[in-house]
Amino acid sequence: MTSTEILEESGTASLLVAALLNRYLVSLDDEELDDAWAAELFTPDAVVAFPPMSRHEGTEGMAAFHRKALSAFAATQHLGSPAVVVLDGDRATLRANLVSTQVHHPRHVPPQGVLAPLFTTGTFVNGEALRTPAGWRLTLLSFRLLWADGTPPPAA
Repeated sequence: MTSTEILEESGTASLLVAALLNRYLVSLDDEELDDAWAAELFTPDAVVAFPPMSRHEGTEGMAAFHRKALSAFAATQHLGSPAVVVLDGDRATLRANLVSTQVHHPRHVPPQGVLAPLFTTGTFVNGEALRTPAGWRLTLLSFRLLWADGTPPPAA
């Protein structure tokens, strides 16, 4: 393999890994989250963590975990920066920034409730991916809250 071919393969792999994070973030806002969604993005033993609030391990139940969290809001929009991907053979790490805007349900904002309409957060995203026979899949996504504006929804 020539050095140009190695660079092209490395660039393609980096794009594929970054695309996993992009697809994940976009899908949170307007797609059906089901078992097929989880299997297309994650390895069977993948971990999604929002320390210290919540964590889920494994594709089984991954979609339900996300649906429950997102149901606290009327709508969401997740805007991610380009991911920095570092390859190490069939493994990769990624790092990105994320701004998430959550729209509270009408029952929580005036005149029925007391919350401002939006809850917005800035987050660091760290992840790991693995090249599998089915293609690249995420093995870890960990979100570290940097800042928040507004009030989170009341506990259900």
